[in-house]
Order: sequence, then structure tokens, then C-alpha cells
Amino acid sequence: MFRIRALALLTVLLAACASTPEPAAVAPTHASVTVAPIRVGLALGGGAAKGFAHIGVIKMLEANGIKPVVVSGTSAGSVVGALYASGMDAYALQQKAVALDEASIRDVSLFSGGVVKGQKLQDYVNAQLGERSFEKLKKPLAVVATRLEDGQRTVFVRGNVGQAVRASSSIPGVFEAVGIGKHHYVDGGVVSPVPVDAARDLGADFVVAVDISSKASGAADPSSMLGNVNRSIAIMGQKLGAAELARADVVIRPAVNDIGATDFAQKNRAILEGERAAQAVLPQIRAKIAALQAQRLAQARQAVETKVAQQREAERKARCAQQAGWLDKLRRDADCK
Repeated sequence: MFRIRALALLTVLLAACASTPEPAAVAPTHASVTVAPIRVGLALGGGAAKGFAHIGVIKMLEANGIKPVVVSGTSAGSVVGALYASGMDAYALQQKAVALDEASIRDVSLFSGGVVKGQKLQDYVNAQLGERSFEKLKKPLAVVATRLEDGQRTVFVRGNVGQAVRASSSIPGVFEAVGIGKHHYVDGGVVSPVPVDAARDLGADFVVAVDISSKASGAADPSSMLGNVNRSIAIMGQKLGAAELARADVVIRPAVNDIGATDFAQKNRAILEGERAAQAVLPQIRAKIAALQAQRLAQARQAVETKVAQQREAERKARCAQQAGWLDKLRRDADCK
């Protein structure tokens, strides 16, 4: 009798083992993974009348579908940057450049700390912006100046745009220092000739820098006071600027080194040189943006796959934990044994 019962129990157990269900196969996840477009930032350097080259760079970038979403500027770059951030496209900028009369932005002040007061420049910029503040511009804008009291780099991102541009453009000894709050400010080129870091701080993933500064080589005109002061600032900021410039993803260098600091008559040539320089690096810009986008997409896919794998493992552990009885152990799922 005992042997019959034992045989019957063994038969039941074998049947249970034979009927052990295989764990349900989990279909592979092919979730659509998307990433945000690369945010391109434009860092426009200082260089007085050479700054018209920035317009040519913007013109060429926009014509090829590369549209910066944030802008930073130092000195002349802050003037162009402010107008661009206001919503003007490259062609509107070019029209403004052609119509610009040097007298409309230069006011002589012989009885102060500078030859040029700078109020006209401030008023011109604000008039072009419709008196809008930083916060009301179409694109985020950063304007870099140097705090005169201690030489600190200062980045303006709110408040009066024209005043910030005036401060950023106030070449020491030529323009009056600009009082804002408790401090005074001068040309941003002393501490940040091409404001790459300011563009990055605005949220740029990819920074295109435009360097129009004079180099400490080549011929100089000793009779030009503004040219010599501007050149001296460029020399002082050259090493400091080189370190910051190295943090840009692409650097554009228009061939405008021989254009004088006050040579407004060369504005059309400067714009053309900006176009040529930008066109030369377009393949490099496209390739680097594509590579960065591909890298981010791969990282996003990897993150999704990791999350799915973790979820599946958690589900497996929960399922196996439910198969803890002595009879369940004989018919546990294959991935639980």
C-alpha cells in the first residue's frame, strides 16, 4: 500500500515538473528615442570697426540653416550681438550697417576720463531695440565688460542693454568708464576678448566663436590713438583670450586685421570677409554638430536600454520570489533556478 502511494505521489510531482510553464518572452523594446536639437551659441569678439565682419558671419550661417539661439558679445561684438538678439536677421543687420553714420554713435567729451562719452552709443542701441531690456529680447544675450575697480569680468544678462553695450565698448582712455550701480566698467576685451564662456553659460551646447581681434604682430599705425589703444588691449588680453577661445567648438577668423579701429569706410569689405571666413568652416561646423547630435542620441538610447533592463530584472525577481514554496521549486521558471 505504501509503495502504491509513493508511486502516485512521484507521478504527480513528475507531471508538475513536466508542466512547468516557460517564462513569458519579453518582446525587445524599440522605443523611439529623440533628443533636443543642439543649441548653437554665437560668441562675438571685440575689434572696433572690424566688428562689421560679424554681420557677414551671421549672414552665412543663417543662409546655411545654422541659426544660433543664444548670443554673447564683447565690445563691438556686443553691438552686433544686441541687434541680432533683438530679432533682426542678417540682412536687416547689413542694412543697419550700411546706414550707420559714425557721428551717430560718437560723442566727444574733452573734460572727463575719456575722449568719447559713449551716451550716443547707448542711445543708438536702445533705439534700435525699441528700448527693450535684456529680458524682452528674442534671443538670450550676454554682454561682457570689465569692472574697473578690481578687473573682474562682468557679464550683463538683464536690465538696460544699451548701457551694458556702452560699458563693454568703453575702451580705456578713449571712452569714459560707465557707472552702473556701485561700480564702473570698461571694455570687456581686457578680460574676455571673445566671450565663449558667456555663451556657454547661456545654455549653448555648441559655441561658434568669431575672433576679429588684432594680433601682436604685423604693422601698426603709431599716429592712430584709438588704434593703438585698441591694439594694446588686444595684446593684453591675447593670452587670456587664447585659453577661453580654446573652449569654443569652432573658431571663425575673418581676415580683417588690416582694417583700422575707426575705419568705418571698410564696413562692406569687413562684412564680405566675415562671409568668406564663415563659408570656409561650414563643413567643420556641420560635421561637429552632427557628431554631437549622434553622441547624444546614442547616450539617450543607452539610458533607455539600461532602464528597461533594470525594470525587467525587478520583474524577474518579483516573479521568482512568488515561486518559493517546496512544490513551486520543482516547477520554477528557468530564469529563477
